[in-house]
Amino acid sequence: MSKIVEMNQDKTERPSREEAEKAVETLLRYIGEDPKRSGLKETPARVVRSYDEFFTGYNLDAAKDLSKTFDDIENFDDMVIVKDIDFVSHCEHHMVPIIGKAHVAYWPTDKVVGISKLARVVDIFAKRLVSQENMTRHILEAIDDTLAPRGVAVMVEADHQCMSIRGVCKPGSATITSKFSGIFKDDQSTRDRFLRLIER
Repeated sequence: MSKIVEMNQDKTERPSREEAEKAVETLLRYIGEDPKRSGLKETPARVVRSYDEFFTGYNLDAAKDLSKTFDDIENFDDMVIVKDIDFVSHCEHHMVPIIGKAHVAYWPTDKVVGISKLARVVDIFAKRLVSQENMTRHILEAIDDTLAPRGVAVMVEADHQCMSIRGVCKPGSATITSKFSGIFKDDQSTRDRFLRLIER
């Protein structure tokens, strides 16, 4: 099990589904609603089921997904990029959606992973309560730690609804974070080529 999964494991006992549904009922009453009215009778159960989907990342291990590599790809000496990976996450401060795209690259050494696994890693960390900065770092560290490549590059662009639909209410604004390691960090020409390629 990776250190990131261990870090995110809950140290307290998880409540039951029934307790979670009761918590949703409490929130409905808090906003002035009646959980017993016809339109809301099934809402607590629906909300809890949606949380099961939104936060599946807590049950997954990126290192396990990245551990299946291909032995039949030889002598490939360049970066591999998967760009425009759509994701939906949730802000850990307000629990509202973060909607965006991630661009991920690595420069393999002896371990080459299926390209779908890079998108999968993005989803694993997106489907948790997270800050964009930490999500960017966790994606990079999972790839770096598991594949030991020559370097990794991650850029994330996202709309934070905690900023666009509440608070300062600035729709259309984008938050961009990036993290680089190895050759992408140390060699500016390699980093610049990554940035040009994801802009195409």
